[in-house]
Amino acid sequence: MGGEQSTTIIEQRSQLVDYLASGCRPKAQWRLGTEHEKFGFSRHDLSPLPYEGECSIRSILEGLAQNYAWRPVLEHGKVIALLDDSGASVTLEPGGQLELSGALLDNLHDTCQEVNTHLRQVKSVAGPLGAAFLGMGFQPRQRPEDTQWMPKGRYRIMRNYMPKVGDLGLDMMSRTCTVQVNLDFSSEPDMVRKFRTSLALQPVATALFANSPFTDGAPNGFLSYRSHVWEDTDPDRTGMLPFVFEGGFGFERYVDYILDVPMYFVHRGDEYLDASGQSFRDFMSGKLPALPGEKPTLTDFEDHLTTAFPEVRLKRYMEMRGADGGPWSSLCALPAFWAGILYDTTALDAAWDLCADWSLEERMRLRTEAPKRGLKVMVRRRSLQEIAIELLEIAAGGLAARARLNAAGDNETGFLSPLQETAESGLTPAERKLELFHGRWDGSVDPVFSEFAY
Repeated sequence: MGGEQSTTIIEQRSQLVDYLASGCRPKAQWRLGTEHEKFGFSRHDLSPLPYEGECSIRSILEGLAQNYAWRPVLEHGKVIALLDDSGASVTLEPGGQLELSGALLDNLHDTCQEVNTHLRQVKSVAGPLGAAFLGMGFQPRQRPEDTQWMPKGRYRIMRNYMPKVGDLGLDMMSRTCTVQVNLDFSSEPDMVRKFRTSLALQPVATALFANSPFTDGAPNGFLSYRSHVWEDTDPDRTGMLPFVFEGGFGFERYVDYILDVPMYFVHRGDEYLDASGQSFRDFMSGKLPALPGEKPTLTDFEDHLTTAFPEVRLKRYMEMRGADGGPWSSLCALPAFWAGILYDTTALDAAWDLCADWSLEERMRLRTEAPKRGLKVMVRRRSLQEIAIELLEIAAGGLAARARLNAAGDNETGFLSPLQETAESGLTPAERKLELFHGRWDGSVDPVFSEFAY
């Protein structure tokens, strides 16, 4: 954000509505922003990486900054993130998960090149330290007591607050990883159409990308335990947002939702002030207990937007949040799936037709059952496997219509291949790992760190 926006004082709800609406941009300017998280571990004993030490998160961040075009971001003298000139960043999740927040790019060829470049850089730095990284939705081996929390002020506040509102919030923070894509909209009606379609179909993505069947070294009874964790994290800021499907939904209604989400913090300089459970509405009236007499800026609102965690999140763009972290190929497949569906009008209409008449009860049931049973879940006498196959055909058509070609003349449809294989077989990545666990791995999750590391 520019300095002028960051210092603009918010006093009226309409300013927040206008802020979200300012994200509207013509189709020619639509971009893709892909984010993914991964677990770092020591190859010596498979333990999670601490922040400090020779084989550590800090050493990897400093190595990336020394060897590549990354600038370190410090908090109280400790490097907590990296930035580059493209707009990309490398950041830390609470338990040391390393996240790439990619630049805003025109096409999937560029997105996949960005992912590949990042993973090669990380591997080149981590390898000599004896470290490696794994893409899964939930840490398959690490126990809560093994986790060293990263030195970021906001995480200290969230760590203290989470147990007050749910049983699995600390697991969400320290032991989960996701891949998501951020996408644009052209107008409020376009946003509404995309929000409803992607929110209803998010359980299909959860099933296709299900990749977290282990907890503490053993099967946990889920295919996407990461997705299940969100169901017991904090009901004030998670879920399927039934109001999105009601008449009159738009930017104003989403602002009302966000204003009802309790705050976590206020960021001032290097400090995070604890405002957990307090009201942003009170903040706008100058009555926030954490900062009496002070009113928020647009930057404060932008920070507050990041503390809501629904399956689809609205900022000045839309975030698809239903997928587990996974192998190299899935990091390109997730943006391909959603761009194919949401960035072509014909594809978007066809996808909405698949789910338009689902009831609230059916959508909520899919949200609960997809993490457990994956593509086997039924809705309207159809399995999610059948729906996924049809959705992938729709997505392929949408990507073909976009006609974004690489130097070899190929369009973007090839990035869907891993998902097409999953959908046709009906076996999620989690189910394939469970087969290995009960077979060749002889009841151990340890081989996952060698066979599926980046």
